[in-house]
Amino acid sequence: MIMRPNSIEARDAASQMHPMVNFRQYEKSGGLVIESGEGIYVFDNSGKRYIEAMAGLWSVAVGFSEPRLKEAACAQMDKLPYYHTFSYKTHGPSIELAEKLLELAPVPMSKVHFTSSGSEANDLTCKMVWYRSNALGKPDKKKIIGREKGYHGVTIAAGSITGLPLNHGSFDLPLDRMKHTSCPSYVHFGRPGETEAEFTRRMLQDLEDLIEREGPETIAAFWGEPVMGAGGVLIPPAGYWEGVQKILRKHDILLVADEVICGFGRTGKMFGCQSLGIEPDALVVSKQISSSYMPISAILVNDRFYQPIADESARIGSFGHGFTASGHPVAAAVALENIRIIEERDLVGNAAALSGQFKAGLEKLAEHPLVHSSRSLGLIGALEIHPWPDLPASTAAKAVAAMVEEEGVICRSVGEALCFCPPLIITGDQLDDLFAAVGRALDRLAAERPAAG
Repeated sequence: MIMRPNSIEARDAASQMHPMVNFRQYEKSGGLVIESGEGIYVFDNSGKRYIEAMAGLWSVAVGFSEPRLKEAACAQMDKLPYYHTFSYKTHGPSIELAEKLLELAPVPMSKVHFTSSGSEANDLTCKMVWYRSNALGKPDKKKIIGREKGYHGVTIAAGSITGLPLNHGSFDLPLDRMKHTSCPSYVHFGRPGETEAEFTRRMLQDLEDLIEREGPETIAAFWGEPVMGAGGVLIPPAGYWEGVQKILRKHDILLVADEVICGFGRTGKMFGCQSLGIEPDALVVSKQISSSYMPISAILVNDRFYQPIADESARIGSFGHGFTASGHPVAAAVALENIRIIEERDLVGNAAALSGQFKAGLEKLAEHPLVHSSRSLGLIGALEIHPWPDLPASTAAKAVAAMVEEEGVICRSVGEALCFCPPLIITGDQLDDLFAAVGRALDRLAAERPAAG
């Protein structure tokens, strides 16, 4: 990309620090300016249309420019544009949303606490885990176990639970009390000749060994996404989550399910926990809770998690935490309307109904010589890209993503994978269009690089 002087791209590169970029490269190239969106499509500042096959950032369930969400925001702005939830104050939208989340929860939950992003929610959940251990008179029970390639956000605590080196390097992360167990991705970490069942047993033994090595009495909680999203859409093998939960129960370790990507229909169930048989003590949600029209996230905790924290707040006088925007009334109103749309239009059912076509489309693309394999669950999936003779697979995946974008589809390369997470409103015909564009991009690259793969 060549930037014109004084263009909007040049102004952007001169003024903004963007997440997840090489700043020196961005200063030279600038970025793609998106000006509008409609349904599953977004349009850049030249008018080019793209299928937004990542739903923005794994999040726009109901598509772009949904009028009911705009109307919900405007109505709440007119009535009560802002109020807080500090110090015994509250308001209707936060109450209604908390009640709705408790109604939808995949397992019985006791209370809801609102924040503004998945990172904040995971960070606070970590603080609450520590608060709870102190309440129980277990000051040494503070360690957290995350997983290699897991992603839980970028704050100091959430970034430490995250298991991606680029989120640690030069930030002095992870914190010492954060530990990481093996990533349960058979395609990446299965050993030659190892069956998937043997791989699962090894993953569970790795977790058991880590707990024994650190001391069960020092470990407070385990964090996990049902499907690991930002690590490359990594789907655990059969028996993995059942085995993890058995180990955690044995050692009295809390289970925190990070549903920031999987929640509200992505896997073909309302929550990823329901798709994979997970029964967490705490559940973290964001993104599709409001289709990211407003920044809002929530932590749901069960009674086992909540009661010691409530007792401790009574003992010391307060739960000394809060954000200005916690339970923001406009964000809560938009989230409520978004959930109504998901339910009324049966978008969870749509994800389930299209999951076979989605899987088959990815599998067909996996027959291409540039592609190693595919994987999916519901409407989240990935293509694993082969390394090229002169490029590692991660660099090759970036090249494929760039070519796919030229063909009018926005996806995301993560490591060796090309990831897809389209809005839940997508139709079968639109899925066909998406995969046809990806196929054209792969064919163009193969023609340009006959030795690739």
